[in-house]
Amino acid sequence: MEKSKIQAMPAEFKSLEEAAEFWDTHSLADYEDLQTHVEFEVELKSAKNYFAVEKELSDTIGNLARLKGILPETLVNLWLKEKLQEEFSNQDMRIIHT
Repeated sequence: MEKSKIQAMPAEFKSLEEAAEFWDTHSLADYEDLQTHVEFEVELKSAKNYFAVEKELSDTIGNLARLKGILPETLVNLWLKEKLQEEFSNQDMRIIHT
């Protein structure tokens, strides 16, 4: 976008939605002069466990996940959460923390 046609960036956005709408129609590259260098550390606390799955079953899960537009891991995790919730619903327990 030409410098003369760049819309001034608001000093503050009233909501995340307002910020999202602005950045959906603007390029961060046009506001390089307003950017500052920052450094920060991120501590990720995520653990993964792996379980063996039959090849044919894995292929089917992968195909279905693609049709749904999600990753196979996401599909399997959703199914497992649903199944565990069903299993424990009779005991009136909530075991899954999301």
